[in-house]
Amino acid sequence: MASRANVPQEQPAGENNKQKNVGVEARNVEPRHRRVLQDIGNLVPKQQADPTANVTKRVTRNFGAVLLANAQAATEKNKKPSTELLESAGGFIAATKVEPAQKKPTAEPEVIVISSDDEDSEEVKEKQAVKGGRKARARSAARKNAKAFSSVLSARSKAACGLAYKPKELVVNIDANDTDNELAASEYIDDIYQFYKLTEEDGRVHDYMVSQPDINAKMRSILVDWLIEVHRKFELMEETLYLTINIVDRFLSLKAVPRRELQLVGISSMLIASKYEEIWAPEVNDFVCISDNAYVREHVLVMEKAILRKLDWYLTVPTPYVFLVRYIKASTPSDTEMENMVYFLAELGLMHYPTVTLYCPSVIAASAVYAARCTLERGPFWTETLKHYTGYSEEQLRECAKLMVNLHCGAPESKLRAVYKKFSSTDRDAVALHAPAKNLSASQS
Repeated sequence: MASRANVPQEQPAGENNKQKNVGVEARNVEPRHRRVLQDIGNLVPKQQADPTANVTKRVTRNFGAVLLANAQAATEKNKKPSTELLESAGGFIAATKVEPAQKKPTAEPEVIVISSDDEDSEEVKEKQAVKGGRKARARSAARKNAKAFSSVLSARSKAACGLAYKPKELVVNIDANDTDNELAASEYIDDIYQFYKLTEEDGRVHDYMVSQPDINAKMRSILVDWLIEVHRKFELMEETLYLTINIVDRFLSLKAVPRRELQLVGISSMLIASKYEEIWAPEVNDFVCISDNAYVREHVLVMEKAILRKLDWYLTVPTPYVFLVRYIKASTPSDTEMENMVYFLAELGLMHYPTVTLYCPSVIAASAVYAARCTLERGPFWTETLKHYTGYSEEQLRECAKLMVNLHCGAPESKLRAVYKKFSSTDRDAVALHAPAKNLSASQS
């Protein structure tokens, strides 16, 4: 049960009837919520009408709050005492006298709960929760604006250890400048190289020396070294050299060849590659002369037919050269020195039989680019652009790149000097004279 507020018995004569009327109207209004008795100081001049006198509808919480604020404002303005009671929804709010000399308290007035109704206590809790929520949000906003001391220490520690955050490297569009070049086929170039990747196994050779009773890997290296000299003397295109070596390896993997015919296989393969790649291919007699007349014209033509029949005329294969062109372009920024260094390391790999049989053409090309960047100290050695266009990570290329760097280390003392001599000239920027990459050499392994 809710207790009533103790109203003083002695009241001024003029206010007795008014108070009774207010009490009658309060009894006629069905209480909706019990209110708390609170010192509100609602001192209203007597000449003003009671703001709740003619209220016919129920007083809600918001409306009661408005009445309370109006009464307090009027009291502060006039500084006249009053003991009127304001009727609220289902309860009474007693107004006490305020002394004129007394200062307005800065703290909130004490709330005295005289009702045991659960709804009243829940209402107070709601108000307190709202106030607490506002303070919590203010503290949270302050924490967001200020960095935590622990985060500052962590950032300094990472910076000291070299672990500071680095933005991810962007991939450069290497075909952006070729949109107007029809020969570059920029609209189809990605599909073309995806097809090369899918078909490179068709033109790849594996270890075939076990099926060759009369020749070995050293003889093959001597033949390739000689073919590089012939290629340079005839001033043929780079594509021709790589296709020639591919034809030689594929034919030797399919047919056993006696030692005396190995050179014939080489010049016949270069004749086929020249017809396929060159605009003006050398004649058969040119190859007979370059071989010091070791064979006659008919020998070359017969071997040419034998090679084509054995390969089923399948000459359109992705050699390392087609990947080299693309990967050199992706090695931005690229210049002639970088380009010549890549070709130097790639041709050293072509002479090395294990390199050709262990790795596919795209890996050989990508490893040559990686080794060249390490040799010329072009940092970073492997970029996101190269990883995107080659499809290989730095770890996948490290072993093949080490083989090429080791070949570079032994090139000056090797008896097979065609590649070293070719890339020691000034027209090739003398890239063979550079010191091998230290991070990939055998001494650092």
